[in-house]
Amino acid sequence: MPHSMSRVRVTAGGLAAVALAAAVLLPAAPTGAVTSVPAGNGATWQVHDAAPPGLDTGSIRAVSNAPVEGFGNIFVRVTGPAGAAEPRLNGEMMRGFGLTFDGVDTFESTRSVQLGDVRIARDVTVDGPDAWARFFDTFTNTGRAPVTVEVSFGGSLGYGAAQNQGAIRATSSGDAVVDGQDAWTLAATPNPAQRPVGVVLGTPGAAVPLDRTGNQQRDPFETPMATAGHEANFQGYVSTFTVRPRETLSLARFVTVGATGAGARDAAAEQLTGLAAKPDLAGLTTLERCTLRNWDRSLLGVARCPSTPVLATPSPGPQAAAYTTSSYDVVNASIDQLLRDLDAGVTTSAEITRAYLDRIAVYDGGPLGSHAFIDVADDAMAQARAADRARARGETGELLGVPIAIKDLYDTKDMPTTGGTLALEGWQPETDAYQVERLRDAGAVIIGKANLSEFANSGGYSESGWGQVWNALYPSKTSFGSSGGSAVAVSASMAAGALGSQTGVSLYAPSTGNSMTTFRGTDGMASLRGIMPLSWAQDYGGPIARTVTDLAHLLNATTGTDPLDPLTAEADAHRPADWTAHLDAGALAGLRIGYLPSSFVSSYADDGTGAAVLAHFADLEAAGATMVELGAPPSGGQSPAGSRSEEGWARYIELHDDFPYPDGDALLSSPLVLPYNQRALRDTPRMTPEQVDAWLAYRAQYKETIAGWMDAADVDAVVYPGFISDMYNNDASGNQLTADRGTGVLTSNVGLPTVVVPVGTSPHGYSISMQLVGRAWDDAAILGMGYALEQQTNGQQVPGDAPPLEYRPGARPHAVPQIAPLVPGRSPSAAGLRGFGPIGPGAENPQNDG
Repeated sequence: MPHSMSRVRVTAGGLAAVALAAAVLLPAAPTGAVTSVPAGNGATWQVHDAAPPGLDTGSIRAVSNAPVEGFGNIFVRVTGPAGAAEPRLNGEMMRGFGLTFDGVDTFESTRSVQLGDVRIARDVTVDGPDAWARFFDTFTNTGRAPVTVEVSFGGSLGYGAAQNQGAIRATSSGDAVVDGQDAWTLAATPNPAQRPVGVVLGTPGAAVPLDRTGNQQRDPFETPMATAGHEANFQGYVSTFTVRPRETLSLARFVTVGATGAGARDAAAEQLTGLAAKPDLAGLTTLERCTLRNWDRSLLGVARCPSTPVLATPSPGPQAAAYTTSSYDVVNASIDQLLRDLDAGVTTSAEITRAYLDRIAVYDGGPLGSHAFIDVADDAMAQARAADRARARGETGELLGVPIAIKDLYDTKDMPTTGGTLALEGWQPETDAYQVERLRDAGAVIIGKANLSEFANSGGYSESGWGQVWNALYPSKTSFGSSGGSAVAVSASMAAGALGSQTGVSLYAPSTGNSMTTFRGTDGMASLRGIMPLSWAQDYGGPIARTVTDLAHLLNATTGTDPLDPLTAEADAHRPADWTAHLDAGALAGLRIGYLPSSFVSSYADDGTGAAVLAHFADLEAAGATMVELGAPPSGGQSPAGSRSEEGWARYIELHDDFPYPDGDALLSSPLVLPYNQRALRDTPRMTPEQVDAWLAYRAQYKETIAGWMDAADVDAVVYPGFISDMYNNDASGNQLTADRGTGVLTSNVGLPTVVVPVGTSPHGYSISMQLVGRAWDDAAILGMGYALEQQTNGQQVPGDAPPLEYRPGARPHAVPQIAPLVPGRSPSAAGLRGFGPIGPGAENPQNDG
């Protein structure tokens, strides 16, 4: 049974109190989830509860020295009576339980998740001393007819087919093949330093036994669990049962994590056998035990049960009704289409903006929402009506009346700019970022601030103090990062276009993952002024849109020389007067496109994604290009010294007299930062003038080196894939189980113009893309190549889980969504953090790939 012992939970408020009361140096935060529970065998369990970043699945994000990468999640599919409408996100990963830790051993649902007529809740108990977790999942039929429920419990236990593969090694029946006769399974990697992971399924032959196995990374109800290769890591255990009206049925499963070293598997098997023979149900009430259906009744410890047990479950989270008061359908509409319809008088900006606001209200919030926005503009409709009046006066603008979302690290003078961190909750700049200012000049409606990975740190996920973004196309997958909110907002038709940023992968990864187009220009083509930094002079602020034509409209509005950003000094000399003039379906004709075969091969996945992208070379050739195999590109050499993070923050803070922190070190060490991004308070110097010059010279020389490499091969551009593996679930911790992005693409490390274009799907149905990379300042030509490829492939995928809303004329319009932080923090200035000065040396954060 659960033991009383010290549990550790790192909370923002608690750390703030310690820091302010004791004025102590904060230690470096461990790389872990927000709520952690230590086990007696030395492992630390990280649980996805409702605390920031609020994934709220109840699954285990990771366990130290174990192959766990998001395990214990549930996918649920319900089938009601004939003629019943299928609920949205049926068959997907459930989340939004409001799971709250009691500070001892239990995470309890404070909300239910409603899927059709079935109300779902889950409680998770972690027994630290014995290193197991119990998942108690309840399913209550709130309707008037029986409902069939399929539940797949599981997740990912490693990756690849070698040392990191966590495949099934043993079962209770004595083999490694899982079937309905098994009470438990045991998975392990070949590495003895990794802990084995067991699952106790219940009693074979119980009322609801194991029905079949599934692949928890692909549709587990239709795709069986693999027994070999990379996909053997993805384990799902499917149960099927029927729930009568006003009845609750429940399932209890256990996950164990063993010790490391020799003999660990044998000890784990012994523990699993014991739990299967005598499940620890301590803490469950008699009525809760009576609802259990995957255990023999003799093991429940109850004498009598009602014939139709029903549990009192918490109410579901609030969900806006699925309607719109706009007569104009914005679903999958391009910016170009919106502009044509506005100019032709088919619609108004007010109608368009209302349509997007309604979709945000319905699809972005609630337990199963996308969480693509941190803030929605209170004055969005006022902006739209102003644009309509301007058009009626005969005024024009590149984006007049078109709603655009802004990644929440661009300054906005009328909305807070948080960088996704609670450490900046409520802070509002007095001026716009240069690109936002240019968007307003072009007549755009700034509809809101898009969610992101805190400080743009991660390329694998977009998680912040306001939630973690879910994929628009594949609702159980990561949105990727760090511009996930921007990509999802456009893909799910909650904005017409968006601004994002990229230091490593943060434009192309979420764009590939959500089947969008994006453009990263040559260093200096677009101003960085007013954009929170990650790595100064490698950061790039750029657009995400539905089509390459839409990118051109956004580039017309946002690119060019900013007198206050010296990095853009050359931009006007290379920027076309009109980016749309370079959109030519014949732009690839006669060109030579280079490629590196190794860029299309994953180091661990075996799902055919790279080969699927290679197959689209036929589209480049059909457009008139010749493919040229290349040798490895030359290195840029040793990167110069200096903290580009601190240099970026110094330059950013110099723009803001009221910024609540004295420097980047103080901000990044705030106790309000997510624990796995938080770092020890230190005193990192900004770059010296000599280091600045050396860094800029390094990037300039690297561009020349790559141009020479391309010249020697006589190629006009180099093509890379977006991803070279499937996309994975949103509840893991490592980059390997987001997607394999190890293509070696040169874009960010060199600072080269790159257009990303969706070209279709992988063998498993996931969006794939190509990246066309050119020489420095070949921006317009590269955009034109992307347009030609787009016309050839027409490969964009569109979401199926955010359909057009029912039009209800005369209904009350949805209120502008008010998005609260997951754990409201005190304002930085009120907390006295501006004077909490830097102490101690430090190095750059090594975890950044945004």
